[in-house]
Amino acid sequence: MRKVQELREKSNEELIEILNELEAELFNIRKTIKSGGQVDKPGRVRHIRKMRARILTILRERGIKL
Repeated sequence: MRKVQELREKSNEELIEILNELEAELFNIRKTIKSGGQVDKPGRVRHIRKMRARILTILRERGIKL
């Protein structure tokens, strides 16, 4: 798990890249759940959502809206 301080040290481009990776992973997990499959780590969805929110908060503090 990335700490908030580590995220704040990253550039905007790096944060956007991490955000895109998290959203892709979340999409794949949700697709698996919708198709009736099971997820290896169900808590991962919560972790991804929180990390996404942290990154969006940092970007908004910097004045970047997505």
